[in-house]
Amino acid sequence: MWLLHQFPLCPFSRKIRLLLSEKNIAYDLVREDPWAASDMFFNLNPAGRTPVIVNRDKNITIADSRAIAEYFEETVDRNPMINGTATQRAEIRRLVALFDENFYADVTAPLLSERMRKRILRQPPDSGALRNAMKLAHGHLDYLDWLIDNRPWVAGSTMSLADLAAAAQISVADYLGGIDWSGHEQSRGWYSVFKSRPSFRPLLTERMETIQPPAHYALVDG
Repeated sequence: MWLLHQFPLCPFSRKIRLLLSEKNIAYDLVREDPWAASDMFFNLNPAGRTPVIVNRDKNITIADSRAIAEYFEETVDRNPMINGTATQRAEIRRLVALFDENFYADVTAPLLSERMRKRILRQPPDSGALRNAMKLAHGHLDYLDWLIDNRPWVAGSTMSLADLAAAAQISVADYLGGIDWSGHEQSRGWYSVFKSRPSFRPLLTERMETIQPPAHYALVDG
């Protein structure tokens, strides 16, 4: 059995949870809070970041969401998520990097810091940082609107790891109240379809002790 060491609002953990579910790979969750990582977890990943996946029977430990995704793409044939021609696979990887790096740095990370970490530390959030994150989110959604206008899915004709990466980042930002869907009907429609998938439903039912999502968060058409 695979054990996925993860944090519920870690978008990279969410990406891997979606991938494993789409590929119908059984796994159990081990929660790792980023502010209280254990020595055991640092032994699994010296970087101290989630996700890390472990299979003790096979003596396998893999850290980093992209490394984990590539491993399962290479070892599990079901429902490939990096597929198509070499050009199409390159486009999938480009968009995964865009959401993993740019969206995370611009939107998800500031929201996590201001609305979750500071609440745990009993510090006031920086309203300017929150406004800037939400402003940058509009820019990213504008680009996602364009992609969905020109393709059935984010990277092309079929669902791919790019969709999983985008949905994982957006879901965390949405949980933290950082997404304004006004003027983004294309992105909202794509996201509603994604929220209805069986792989996504467990994410929508989870709640953090320190902060609750907006009312629309768990609604498939919300």
